[in-house]
Amino acid sequence: MAAVATLPVRSCLIDGEAFVSDDSGLAVFDLIRSWPTNLSAVLCAFDLLEFDGEDLRRSPIEMRKAGLVQLLHKPSQGIAVNEHYVDGGTIVFAQACKLGCEGIVSKRLGSLYPSGRSKHWVKVKNPAAPAVRREAEEEWR
Repeated sequence: MAAVATLPVRSCLIDGEAFVSDDSGLAVFDLIRSWPTNLSAVLCAFDLLEFDGEDLRRSPIEMRKAGLVQLLHKPSQGIAVNEHYVDGGTIVFAQACKLGCEGIVSKRLGSLYPSGRSKHWVKVKNPAAPAVRREAEEEWR
């Protein structure tokens, strides 16, 4: 990804998910599968796992997020820092559902970056989101 090459760092490992926005500006992860070109795809950056050779996975989430924000402080086409909130999870989830988003992930402050699932990270899905409905339908087949 060309955007990564412009970052002021020798090396980094960013956890994120690529997406393409629909005409209203809403991230629709399914669009990435059928998009004819990835030029308009964006990496939604969630976490910073390595920076200049330093493994950050055993650092608390708030330190990794601060490093990510610092690394990506200049606007870049192709990479966006995922907004995070310390309070108001219920309100954030309600707004995400209202927008038609797939859901939210809540991460306990102080949590480390796990290999696999973690009891400190909880994904709450919007049951009305198209991707979640399709996922449920596929489970019944």
